[in-house]
Amino acid sequence: MKTRHTYRGVVMRTDPAKARAAARPSTAPVPPAAARVRVGREVAGRGGKGVSVISGLPLAGTELEALSTRLKKLCGAGGAVKDGTIEIQGDHRDRLVAELQKLGFEAKRSGG
Repeated sequence: MKTRHTYRGVVMRTDPAKARAAARPSTAPVPPAAARVRVGREVAGRGGKGVSVISGLPLAGTELEALSTRLKKLCGAGGAVKDGTIEIQGDHRDRLVAELQKLGFEAKRSGG
């Protein structure tokens, strides 16, 4: 049997089929209409500055980043993706709900 090549004690993978199987997501994607998307406003931990927080999106990392970029451009504000939620600086809840509904998500305002 041929020995595997190593680099600093780490065994390198040589089988591309195993690498592709590991990179593939194991869960089936949820259709946009079935997800419970909530758009709320938070000020906690931000020095009194409010942000619009979008939670419950059934998207993976790159798709979430792309949607975040689109929504930030729509609002003309900055923001970030943290722990599967999108944070947009400022109170843009109505605009965000309208845009998410246009994209096919069942979005609702949450909070006051």
